[in-house]
Amino acid sequence: MNRRRLIWGAQLALVLLCALALKFYYSNATADELRWILGPTTMLVELLSGRSFAFESYTGYMSSDHRFVIAVPCAGVNFLITAFLMLSLRRLWRDRLQEISWTFLPLTAALAYVATLIANTMRICVALEIQRRSLEVSGLSGNQLHRLEGILVYFGFLLLLFMLSERMEAAKPRIALLFPLAIYYATTLGIPLLNGSYRQGIPFWEHFAFVLVLPLIIVVPFIVVPTRWDSVLDEVIKKL
Repeated sequence: MNRRRLIWGAQLALVLLCALALKFYYSNATADELRWILGPTTMLVELLSGRSFAFESYTGYMSSDHRFVIAVPCAGVNFLITAFLMLSLRRLWRDRLQEISWTFLPLTAALAYVATLIANTMRICVALEIQRRSLEVSGLSGNQLHRLEGILVYFGFLLLLFMLSERMEAAKPRIALLFPLAIYYATTLGIPLLNGSYRQGIPFWEHFAFVLVLPLIIVVPFIVVPTRWDSVLDEVIKKL
């Protein structure tokens, strides 16, 4: 019992340490240092959008018409951290009474990386389409529309990733969907608050309001509506 608890505690500490290390690395990284994620993302974006991009050192991947750049903020590393934490912590909590193999860490990291590439590619492709069509939403500025799109895509994919990993059934409590919501809030709101980002004033609190409200709009129907969400998930998978 004591040995299992010791291993569990060490695994938990390593998960948190990995997340913090990646966050620190990302906060100081250049586009050149992030090609391990920017490169594959750009390749997928080119494949789906038909647009071509060329890498410019310390800038990122610039589109051929010089109207769009896939730069450091577009790397999706924050989503990678969130997905890794969600999958890892959920596994540690679900199997806390068993001895968990250390192999779950690299497997979880690989799954989070693949999910990040898919989610980030979709987000950038949607952003390119918005730019191409010069879409506008009444009452929203360009930055607000970009933020809205990013939150909807990222949290939507995070929720889908959680449901895929759980294969939720009617017998399972739908309240479990609050778990990815809590992880999302912790990484997108909790860490910035601890870093003192609230000192930025109105821009931060506007971002705070978007991040707080939009995920709730997505997740609440899944919790309150008495539907077999495993069936819904199967339909989503078929369409993908």
